[in-house]
Formats: sequence, C-alpha cells, structure tokens
Amino acid sequence: MSNTVFHSTDLLIPEASLLPKWAVIACDQYTSEPEYWEAVKAEAGDAPSALNLIFPEAWLKEDRSKRIAFINESMRDCLNRNILKAYPSSYVYVERTLVNGTIRRGIVGAVDLDAYDYAADAHSAIRATERTVVERIPPRVAIRKDAPLELTHVLMLCDDEQETLIETLTAEKETLPLLYDFDLMQGGGHIAGWLVDGEAKERLEARIAAYEQRMKAKYAAIGVSPILYAVGDGNHSLATAKNCWEAIKQEHPEQAQNHPARCAMVELENIRDAAQQFEPIHRVVTGIDPQKLADELTSVCASGGYPIRVISADSDGVFFLNPSLGELPVAILQRFLDEVVNPDQIDYIHGDDTAARLGRQPGAMAFLLPGIPKEGLFPGIAKDGVLPRKTFSMGHACEKRYYLEARRIR
Repeated sequence: MSNTVFHSTDLLIPEASLLPKWAVIACDQYTSEPEYWEAVKAEAGDAPSALNLIFPEAWLKEDRSKRIAFINESMRDCLNRNILKAYPSSYVYVERTLVNGTIRRGIVGAVDLDAYDYAADAHSAIRATERTVVERIPPRVAIRKDAPLELTHVLMLCDDEQETLIETLTAEKETLPLLYDFDLMQGGGHIAGWLVDGEAKERLEARIAAYEQRMKAKYAAIGVSPILYAVGDGNHSLATAKNCWEAIKQEHPEQAQNHPARCAMVELENIRDAAQQFEPIHRVVTGIDPQKLADELTSVCASGGYPIRVISADSDGVFFLNPSLGELPVAILQRFLDEVVNPDQIDYIHGDDTAARLGRQPGAMAFLLPGIPKEGLFPGIAKDGVLPRKTFSMGHACEKRYYLEARRIR
C-alpha cells in the first residue's frame, strides 16, 4: 500500500469515442424525475454505457435482485469484451466545465478505506462532512458486494490552502496525455481529462505527501486529531465501500494488506477552489407556536454571535447564535431544533426566497443560515465531529459527478 492516504490506482476507461454515451450522472440524482433516466436510457441506446453498471435510485422500485444481477453481468461483459482500457497505477487530472462556464478541477485517484470512518465522532484521516444515514447503506451493499468493478461519483475534498496539488496540474496539463474531451449528456456541461503517470505522477505524489504532512502538523498544533480529507459528495457510497471492505477483512484477513477493495476510487477537489460553491440549506419548522420557539431560541444566543435570519408570519429579524457552542452556526441550530421539535416538523429548503415564503405561513418559522466559510469546514469537523444532516449543497443536480472511470475491486 501507498504511504499516503490518497494515491494512484489501476484505472479502466473506455476509448474516447464511447464516452459521450458511456458517462452518466450520479445514481442519487433526479430521484423524483424518472423521465430524466428514461431520457438517459434512450440516449445511451445499445451502446456500452455506465448506465448498465449502476442502479439509479429513481428505479429502486424495480425488482432489485434482477437489476443487481444485470449490473454484475454487464460489468463482466465490459471486461470480457475489452471495452475498458487499463491505465496502471495512475491518476487523471479532470476539468469539468459547468453549465455557467465555471471550471471545476479535480484528480481521480483512490483512498485507503482503513483511513476512513463515517462515525459522527470519528478521529480518522478521512471523515464524512455530514451525518451518515446508516439505513441507506444495506441496499447499496447488496449492489457492490459481488460486483467486479466500481465506478464513482464520490467527490473528496482536500483543504490545500497553498494550492499545490490540483492547481499545479492545471499548469502542467499541456504536457500530459489527453484521455478524453467531450460534452456530457443531458445538459451536464463538458469534461476533459489528462493522464498523470511517469514523472508527472512522481511530482504529484511528492506534493500529496507534503500536503498530508502539513495537515497533520496543523492539527497537532491545536491538539486535535488531523483530518486530511473530507467527503464532499457521495458519502453513502463511500460508506458502502467501507462496509464491504470490513466484511472482506473479516472473511479473508490474510488479504487485508493488498486486496483491491481496500481502496475506493474518488475525485479529489480543493475546497479552496473558487469553483467550489457551498450553498446553505435552510430550516423551516411547522406546527409550532412561533413566539414560543423564538423565546426558546434565545437560550443558544449571545451578543456578537453568528447571525441568522428568523422569519415567521409576524416577524422577520436576526438572532445571534452563541459561538462558544460550536464552530458552525448550522450545527448549533440543528442541535437546538433536535431538542425542541420533532424531526418530522423540520423541512430542509434550498433558496432564501422559498424558505422565507414557507416561514411566513401560519404556525411556521424559517431559519435562514449563512453559507459555510470554506476555511471553517475542516476545523469545524475536527473539533465538533461531522456536521448535521442537510448542512450544505455542493452545486445543482446537473453539476454532480458523472460515472466515467472504473477500477477492479475483486
């Protein structure tokens, strides 16, 4: 195994001419829009497609065992027909051009699952950003446990303040072999990827090692366990990989060192990149006495604290959450709400205007949260543990990661 938590892996990628119909968006998107997935199916047609290797959540009402058997057979067929070209021990530098023209940069590689823990109080090198809903894991395990391949929509975040990892590859890309460059289906924008191997790989791995050492030193200086990477998107998929790996270790402890399922493929992105926009997810509480709830809220407030806008039918004002209660206002607010109202009274809303409108309804109250400062995310998780559910959103549905690269996991 590598000496670093994030490292190269043996990648499998279809030839460039197949990719426009091969690459499809993350399976957990458009879950209430089956027509989107029907359009994807029609566009892919009979061509080789990652659609045949995943289980879109919009289709979960189908016969699951039949779909899983189809996925496994489709993976074996891809391998038998040599549709996927191998790139041993490599990385891919990726540029994703979003619909608004913004370019989001990343590196496809792998992470060591022994360095990852999704528990709320984890002290591991890789941590979840938001609380994992464990009930969502078993159905995903059923899909992965016998699959010969993995594809990924996991976006992993580093906190590279010096911009030495991904941004350096941006400057080097003209010297790297271009692997793909095409428009993504169904309005997903554009994507290009360059192979990172040979001397470029060696330089990158030296920078990865230096980054990980910097992060360890940074957190040692404040007396908390270092967090090197955080899961920005796809936490339940990574948690599934972790559970499957733990089962393999139990069954075959002699393979614990070098089994391919010990690692999971991810795309690493820098939280400091200007293209990373974290949109707040607001809270609207219904079925309450707004004045009583406002009075109770003062128990977690303090002068000069974190400002949040609170809206009801009769009021629209700002409360200041006590900063001694946590690093992030969303964590303070969520703990408060969990203690005073039932979970089914809380709704999680995108957009200021929508939240404000819903908060003005009788018996309701809206809490409009500020955006999460990028520099506060890693320290917040390190000190307070994983964030509450529905803390932030990384872009819109069409901006999520598309399945493109693959790797063997058995």
